[in-house]
Amino acid sequence: MVLGFDLDERHHTEEMTRAMLRISVSGVQEKFPAVVDGNKVRLANEGEQSTHILKPAPWDATLRDKWYIPANEHLTMQIASQVYGISTAANGICSTPSGHAVYITRRFDVGDDGNKYPMEDMATLIGKSEADGGTTFKYHGSYLDIADAIRRYIEAWMVDMERFFELVVFNYIYANGDAHLKNFSIIRFADDYRLAPAYDLINTALHVSDEDFALSDGLSALLPKSDAYLRTGHPCRQDFEWFGKEIGLVETRMHRILDKYSVLPDKTVKLVKTSHLTQKLQRNYLRIVQERVSRFVRS
Repeated sequence: MVLGFDLDERHHTEEMTRAMLRISVSGVQEKFPAVVDGNKVRLANEGEQSTHILKPAPWDATLRDKWYIPANEHLTMQIASQVYGISTAANGICSTPSGHAVYITRRFDVGDDGNKYPMEDMATLIGKSEADGGTTFKYHGSYLDIADAIRRYIEAWMVDMERFFELVVFNYIYANGDAHLKNFSIIRFADDYRLAPAYDLINTALHVSDEDFALSDGLSALLPKSDAYLRTGHPCRQDFEWFGKEIGLVETRMHRILDKYSVLPDKTVKLVKTSHLTQKLQRNYLRIVQERVSRFVRS
């Protein structure tokens, strides 16, 4: 698919500023409400319900290889879905008339009939806001805080706790250093709240120097750290095992999830090598993931 306009030409225009303000999903990267019209993608009109979100490469010139951020997100989302069976927002890549890649994702909070499903991100549920915590509020806390919120707000919490646990492991192995409180949400379908499909999955280490975890207290400030964690500053499988037990997972099911991340799957390698990244970035992507896997299996 191609866009019927060029985002770069409209940067900082009044139309684009108004469009960005109409997006009610989390994050600070430029995002624009869109509608797919035939084989073209256009910005949603004022008052029109958008069905998709466009995310171009950020205009921040300090990011390494920033033009490949849309391709990185598309690849990481596809790996999560195709390799690990993680429920994700439908997504793809489209192009501007000048040839730049733009990430596009289907809004899972908007039904086929145009009605919106109630949805809340974890920052809101936990009670974190910019008024109390400053501009970095969404990075304050731990993944245990999110687990507590899942248990509190989701009736069938055990199923979604496993989904959440796998997302935490996936984000570590695939170097997503931006898995903050606003990148996890619950959504109400029919009468029940459930953990929302995964979104904003990206290998941030490809573009910035990142920490292992987006949240300031990591897995939990209350849990002990493994010898490997204390010695190297990076967690290993044992740390995730302790976290899994703390949030109430059945041990056999937890180990089944962890086993999947103890190797670099051939299908991941294939998806990386057929992605929109350059060959150099493909090698770097695989090197980063392999390094995380090596840390993970350390004893």
